[in-house]
This record gives sequence, C-alpha cells and structure tokens, in this order.
Amino acid sequence: MAPRRLAEFVTNKVLGIDVNERYSTVPQDLDSRARDVLGPAHTYLEDEPSVAEWFKDLAPTRAGATRYVKALFPSASWIRRYNLRWLLGDIVAGITIGLVVVPQALAYAALAHLSPAFGLYTSFTGAVLYWLFGTSKDIVIGTTAVGSLLVGQVVSRVAEAAPGRYQPEQTAHALSLLVGAVLLFFGLLRLGWIIEFIPYIPISAFVTAAGITIMSTQFPTALGMSNINTREAPYRVIISTLQSLPNTRLDAAVGLSSIVLLFAIRSFCSMMERRQPGQKRLWTFLSSLRLTFTMLLFTLVSFLVHRGKPMEDNKFRIVGNIEQGFKRASVPHADAQLVKLILPELPAVAIILVIEHIAISKAMGRLYNYTINPSQEIVALGAANMLSPFVGGFICTGSFGASAVLSKAGVRTPLAGLFSALVLILALYALTGVFYYIPNAALAGLIIHAVCNLLTPPKNLYKYWQLSPVELAIWVVGVALAIFVSLEASIYAGVTMSVALLLFRIARTRGTFLGLVQVKRVGGEKDYGPETRSKCTSRDVFLPLDRKDASNPDIKVDSPYPGVFVYRLSEGYNYTNQAYHVDTLAKHVMHSTKRMSEEHFEKESDRLWNDPGPGAYKCDSQALLPHLRAVVFDFAAVNSVDVTSIQGLIDLRNNFDRYSSPDTVEWHFANVHNRWTRRALAAGGFGYPTSQNPEAVSNWKPVYSIAATLTEKDGAGLIDSRRGAEMGGDEERTTGSRTPVSAHSTYIEASIQSGEVYGSEQRGKMAAVYGVDRPFFHIDLQDAVDSAVRDARSKDDNSV
Repeated sequence: MAPRRLAEFVTNKVLGIDVNERYSTVPQDLDSRARDVLGPAHTYLEDEPSVAEWFKDLAPTRAGATRYVKALFPSASWIRRYNLRWLLGDIVAGITIGLVVVPQALAYAALAHLSPAFGLYTSFTGAVLYWLFGTSKDIVIGTTAVGSLLVGQVVSRVAEAAPGRYQPEQTAHALSLLVGAVLLFFGLLRLGWIIEFIPYIPISAFVTAAGITIMSTQFPTALGMSNINTREAPYRVIISTLQSLPNTRLDAAVGLSSIVLLFAIRSFCSMMERRQPGQKRLWTFLSSLRLTFTMLLFTLVSFLVHRGKPMEDNKFRIVGNIEQGFKRASVPHADAQLVKLILPELPAVAIILVIEHIAISKAMGRLYNYTINPSQEIVALGAANMLSPFVGGFICTGSFGASAVLSKAGVRTPLAGLFSALVLILALYALTGVFYYIPNAALAGLIIHAVCNLLTPPKNLYKYWQLSPVELAIWVVGVALAIFVSLEASIYAGVTMSVALLLFRIARTRGTFLGLVQVKRVGGEKDYGPETRSKCTSRDVFLPLDRKDASNPDIKVDSPYPGVFVYRLSEGYNYTNQAYHVDTLAKHVMHSTKRMSEEHFEKESDRLWNDPGPGAYKCDSQALLPHLRAVVFDFAAVNSVDVTSIQGLIDLRNNFDRYSSPDTVEWHFANVHNRWTRRALAAGGFGYPTSQNPEAVSNWKPVYSIAATLTEKDGAGLIDSRRGAEMGGDEERTTGSRTPVSAHSTYIEASIQSGEVYGSEQRGKMAAVYGVDRPFFHIDLQDAVDSAVRDARSKDDNSV
C-alpha cells in the first residue's frame, strides 16, 4: 500500500478523521463561476498557511544567530568609530557624574541597612559594566532610593525570619545574585516585551508610595531620633516621629539645614537658567553639583566640631570608619535556606528594578532622538546585578537623577561610565578618611531631597483623572496600601487591579452595528457655490447606528438594506469576549427581523423552557420587520482568532439558519488580512456560500476585486493603487459610483495604470486580488456590504 494511501486509511478508519469534511459544503463551481465573470482577468485560489510553514518561520537561521550575537554587544558597533571629540565629552560627563554619584551612593546605602562603602561598590559595578551591553548613552546604573529601600526591607524580613543567622550584607549579596540571574535569563531570551504587561499607573503609585516611605524612615535620622522603629508601616513611623518631636537632638540643625540648602541651590540655579538662557548649561552644571557641595560643606563643619574627639563624644552622629578599597570583594555564598527566604520578595524587586530602568532609558531616548532595546537593557541590568555582589555591592538599576545629570553634562557615548568608575575608585582609596566625618543627618537630608522628585505632583493626578478616572482610583488604592500595609502589597494589588480592568475591557469590548451615510469631500475653498459643489466627490461611509460616537448626531444614518446587518468589532475577537459579541448579535438581529417561516409546535409546552417565543424580541409590528438575509463583519481590528471564538460564530450561524429556515443566512467578512485567521474561518465553513442550499447558490451574485499585475515588459514597477475603476461583465467602465451595470454583472474594483482599458495587452494583466474560492472574504467593508446587499435584493426580487 502506498504511503499516502496508508496515511489516509489510518486517518479515516483508525482515527475517524475525515480531512475532506470541511470541503463538503463548498460549491464545486466557484472557480468556473469566477472565470465566467472575470473574463480575461486571471483567477486566484488562496494558498492557506500550513503548520510546517509555521514551524519553518520559527526555526533559527544563521543570519538570525549572527544578528543575535551582534545585538548582545552593541558597543562593538560604535567603539570602532570612537574619536577624540567623543573622548573629551565622555571624560567631562564621567567626572561630573562621579562627583554626583559618590554622595548618593553613601546616602542610599543607609536605606539598605548597610555601611556607606557598599553604596560605592554598587555604583562602581554599573559604571564599569554598562557600556559593554547598554544601548543608551545617558543611563547611570547604580544605587537608587527605591532599590536600596527594597534591599533594606528584604534584609529586615530575613533578619526577622532567621535572627542572627545571616548578616545584612550576605542577604543583600544573595538578593543581587538572584535578581541578576533572573534578569539575565529574560534578557538573553529577548523577553523584554513582557515589561509592557506592567502598566504605568501601579508603578506611579508604587514610586510615590516609596518616596513617602523613604522620607518617613529618614526624617527620624535627620532629626536625631534614635528610638523610632523605621521597619514598621509608614503610617506608624510617621505617628511615632510626630510623638517624638520633643526628643530631637542637635542632628536636626544639620539635617534640616541641609534640606533647606539643597532646595535653595536648586531653586536659585533654576531661576538663573531662566534669566540667563545663554549660560543655561553652566547653571545646570552647578545645580547638579549641589549634592557634592552640601556634603562637603557639612563634612567640613563636622570635622571642625569633632576634630580630635572620640566617637562617643560626638555632638551629632557621623558615619565613622569606612574601609579603604574593595575589602568586601569575594565570591558570594547563599545557602538553600537563604534563597528560600528571599524568593517571595524576588518578583517585586525584579519588576521594580526593570520598570525603573526601562522607563528612564526610554525617556532619555525620546529626549535625545535615539531608540533603546529593552531586552538588551535587561541583559545589561542583569549582568551588573550579577557582578555587583562579587565586588561587595547590592542590587543596582538606572538612576533618574544621575542620568539626568549625565545627559546635561554633554555625554557622547556609554563609555562615560568608565570615567565615573575612576572617580569611585579614587573615593574608595583616597577619600575614606574624609567620609569619616560625614553627618548621618546630612545624608538623611540628601535622601529626603532626592526622593521628593519621586512624588507624583497634583497636576499629574488631574491628568490621570482626565485620561481615566478608574485608573486614578487604582493609583489611590496603591498608595494607600503602601502606606498602611507594605510596598509589596501596593505593587501586587496595583498590577492585579490593572490586569483585571484590562480583562474586563477585553471581555466587554462593545461591537458596533453600522449604517450607511453618503458623504461628500469638500476642498479648501471658502465659497461653497455651485462650482465648488460640483468638485465635491461623494462616497459611502459607515457610522454607528446607535450614534454613540463622536460624529454629528443630526446626520442621518440608514441601514444598508433591510435584513442586512453590518457589525464592526472594535478590538480583538477571542475567547474572552466571543460570548458577549454573540449574545449582542443574536439579540439585536432577532429583535429587528422576523422568521422566514412560522414555528410549529403541537403544544406550546413543547417549546424549550428558555425560549420566550417569537414575540419576545419584537417591538414593532411583525409584518413590518424584514427577513434576515446577511451578516457582515468588519474584521479590521481582528488579527487572530481561537477555537472558542470560531465555535461561537458557528453556533450563531446555526442559530440564524434555524431562524431563517428554509433560507440560509450569508456571512460576509471584510478586512480579514491574517492568513491564519482566514484559514480558521474557512475551516469553520465561512468565506463561501454553502452548497447545502442550492437555491441560495443559484441566486448568488458573485463579487470580486481585481487589480493590475506586474507588467510583462519590465516585470517591476508599482501599480498606482489610488486610481480605481468599476467594471461589469459587459466590460463597461464607470467611476465614482457603485451602481451595477446589469442585473447579473459583477462589480469589480480594478487598480489600473494610466487609465488604460481593461484587458489591454499593453500593460500588466488583471487578476483577482484574493482567492475566488473565498468569495465572502472581501477586500474592504464597502465591497462586503455591496455583495451582501446584491444577494439580499436578488432573494427579495425572486420571492416577489
């Protein structure tokens, strides 16, 4: 037995699968009918996609592998073109950002419950590694307020779960290693698009709540309070701080004055930027160094106050000894128990790090007119976090404040990070003696000043209200949860509510029943006199029948034809919303039509319990309602379908056929462009008239769209698709209307060049645009409605 026949035998007899079953209802003369109508134009049979073709598209290629490797190291594409001008710009920007990062790193380490040196280790990692993998020239990877706060919370929770077993730095190193591995995995697999599933609103709420949380933990330090448990929920910390105001120490003078000084310098520089626009870059540069200046000033004050005094006699608390160099560089160790304790915190930390970094890099790209690769940015972030614990650091991500300073400092390439790394090395090896005298209250003031930018201003909240009031409510809930419960509860609840809102919108996406309006396009002339009106072109457009759109409600919208319904899917069509669309269609159609023949029950009790009867959907006289003839779908917004959605259409078609028996309802589809969607619809029995009703097939008036092919002469050149013609079976050509030239002719839209006559041998031949074996899949909505109306009119004429 031949292999093919053996396969058919196994398929049909053993598995019970009839591969030809789908073709049993397809009329066998579709091709011949098309040839009769099209005449000299060529027919075209649709070539459906195959599963083998799908797998072939997924198979990796050598060229794809080469592009992948090159994309992993974007620095290779520009390092060969590196020049002296770029070098000078990068040196200046790198040193500038190094001076800004040092005080930030020292301050943010306190949020992670680690000594200040760990902040320098962390910032060094991002600075020295990002240039190799990153795709943005303006990003600074290092310590951030939010990232350090997350580390501090994880350290606290591990300490509570396993008291005395793990040192804070050990927990921080393990967290960084795990986060780095996860991010590197997602980046190498090019899964950066997953980030788009995290909406903006819960992130905005989280960042604002994180800012409030950070300030609540730093104000006790800035005021010299030592009896406040900053690990509690923010609202408890705020209450405890207010109750302890009488216990403030001299630290408050340092902390509050540092905050005032930082805001004063920023405001003064901003004012001078407006008054002296020619010196804007200078004032921006001075403003960016306000952190370094403030830290040096209060360090000098602290040195003068505490010079020669022992640590226990300090007037206010200072940083103290900082190890010189990379003394904590080592191979990180994390046992199974520590990993188990960290894993519940891992998703929130990874999400926040990636969101913060990608948001900053995209913002910088938009500002300076270049694009970033999110997946590659995740690779850079993952590599930096994996390297960080080996040099003694903790988790790092893109810093908005430092990145803004870097971009304004005239950075030219990502290599500027290497020069900022040199500044950090200098700080670690030569300035640790100076760091000894830094006041803790000044560091707390620096943090409070920095995180004020994280708070969402009222004007943004008003903007949220204008854009989407529901999402503003999600924002409020997210901030409230962070203040009264925890930051993790905020991000998880915010994302969950946003996803629930998205699913609700998808599942309840309204479809629209459309009507026909003839409009005229008027040019720019002001005088709408007779001459101007004669130049106006008229065309048919489709507007919602319910008038719940932005169009003028006084415009009259008519049904295309009695018994023909046009339904537009506003968004995708899938298993989540198919039941809603099917139910909407069934109710509206049965409300607006009457049965082709009366129902017959021997007894009324034979009717199904859930069938309300023929009068349930009627609001007008039964005699005035039309018969159901056709349903036209606009699939312009549908790219893919699934089994559930196709089955919903099949069930609705069967319901309509029973309703219209002995006639069958025609189903027309417009703008079905995806080949797999066309294949799925055709497998469900759509796209062609059914052969099970010979009378309907005999009355069917086929409609095709044709266009000119490439010329025989040169085999190339673009056909001018803007010029159209309507052509009937008698080769008569019309323009500007959709009027059929004869009762049995076929409307054809032909895109031809230079106004040449249909069938001319001088230019390219005419051919069907889509397969003639799928005549109910139309090129646009106007063709679909025209075809449905023709057949409905033919049926009504024959019934008379």
